[in-house]
Amino acid sequence: MIEEIRIRDLGVIADATLSLGSGFTVVTGETGAGKTMVITALGLLMGARSDAGAVRLGAKGASAEATLRIDPQSPAAVRAAEAGGELDRYDDGAGLILARTVSSDGRSRAYVGGRSAPAGVLAELGERLVVVHGQSDQLRLKSAAAQRGALDKFGGRELADALSVYQQTFHSWREVDAALENLRSAERDRLREAESLQSALEEIDGVDPQEGEDDALKSESMRLGHVEELRIAASVAHQALVAGEFQENGDATALVEEAKRQLEGVGEHDPALNTLAERLAEVGYILTDISAELAGYSSSLDGEGPGRLAEVESRRAELGTLIRKYAPTINEVISWRDAGRVRLDEIGGDSDRIEELQERSGVLSRELAARADTLTTLRRKAAEALGGQVSGELSALAMPDARLIIDVTPADTPGVTGADEIAFSLQPHAGSPPRPLGKGASGGELSRVMLAIEVVLAAVDPVPTFVFDEVDAGVGGKAAVEIGRRLAMLARHVQVIVVTHLPQVAAFASQHIRVTKTSSADSGFTASDIEVLPDSERVRELARMLAGQEESASAQAHAEELLEDAARTAAR
Repeated sequence: MIEEIRIRDLGVIADATLSLGSGFTVVTGETGAGKTMVITALGLLMGARSDAGAVRLGAKGASAEATLRIDPQSPAAVRAAEAGGELDRYDDGAGLILARTVSSDGRSRAYVGGRSAPAGVLAELGERLVVVHGQSDQLRLKSAAAQRGALDKFGGRELADALSVYQQTFHSWREVDAALENLRSAERDRLREAESLQSALEEIDGVDPQEGEDDALKSESMRLGHVEELRIAASVAHQALVAGEFQENGDATALVEEAKRQLEGVGEHDPALNTLAERLAEVGYILTDISAELAGYSSSLDGEGPGRLAEVESRRAELGTLIRKYAPTINEVISWRDAGRVRLDEIGGDSDRIEELQERSGVLSRELAARADTLTTLRRKAAEALGGQVSGELSALAMPDARLIIDVTPADTPGVTGADEIAFSLQPHAGSPPRPLGKGASGGELSRVMLAIEVVLAAVDPVPTFVFDEVDAGVGGKAAVEIGRRLAMLARHVQVIVVTHLPQVAAFASQHIRVTKTSSADSGFTASDIEVLPDSERVRELARMLAGQEESASAQAHAEELLEDAARTAAR
């Protein structure tokens, strides 16, 4: 709720502070005293368009600031934090300061929790915190979405549960249909992909590459390309080890053997030479093995000629074609082939998947239609009850022939909120055509319609603060008393602030604020003062409103009678 409003240089208000409480607060004063500036200040704080014409004459700018107490877990608190605003934490809630300044040239700045913010953030917070019903088209329930939301909340737990079940089914149906549409729209692309994959897999399988084959063939190709050089080198090395050019001096094997015998011959004189002789024996064995391998290598080269080299190069060309088309190496080509087979199986299964999704979509569609029918039935029941209750309130508010009609009609297509279109219409007189809420009614009538709706909805869909600007315009007598009583009823659930000229309405308030206008001939300026009235001054203000004579004893007696009657009526 709003705890305090501070206004500076707005209209005729130079500097004023309104301390507000819970319950029903009434704002009164002479015509032109500046009562509307309180509503203007609230409008600015709730994100309304700024107007340089509202700045007090001679001032550089105007400002409005409000301190609100809110639930720290509420959506409004979360949005304020997102905008960078800071909350003052209390044991029983949190404090939020909203502010707006307007310069004389029309420029405006908004502040949320001490931080500068776009005016749009104030508007978002205002939708959650304050509802202003003025002499304009400013309606809480002007949009179809707001009207549907109000009706659904009025419908209670049963309707809320039906809506939740419907929405779960709706989301499942949408997911299935989205998947089905995706498969259908990509069917031609998938067929082309399958054909391309099948052709590629047949080509790779025809070549039948083996892991590491490209590297092995490369090595073999290099060997076969230098076979003569390899044969000569192997032959010369073999001869050096066992015979050939070194025959006169002995080959390497014979020389090592001779060195070993020499050491063994004298080894008995020094054990160290025996050790060396043993190592030479090992060298001899190694040389013999190498010699045998060189002989075998030379023999293998004799069987590999140009024919084998041609085979190797042909195979390398086949593998090279696969590498150029599919992957940098043969091992990666093989991996690509394996993944391609998996993808081909997936594509082949899409037809079955489409059939499954079609069947599932049909089941969900029928289930959704049944859920929507249930929701429509509950909404029509709630619409009849809400319309009846609001129409009853209108009768007591000097609109005896007016009716609120809530139409629940089929929507073109089902949506996330159901298969219904919700529309609130007002039939002001018997036999007159119903018109959309907010059209075809005067400002006073519209305020009374909204009061009737808010009184009925207050228990199920409350907003923390309601502001009514001259909700009693055009009525008096018993109707004014009923308006006051209903405002008091609404104030049991929420904070209510009302600007009024009627003492019958003002008498029901739990707090009375008076706006008075003063003029100075010397300065040429007119200013307004705002004060919260004690009980004694309240009687005087009601006497002024009744007879224009606050000092009249009979007027004051009548005012006291009004207060007593209001207290008894509100207690019923």
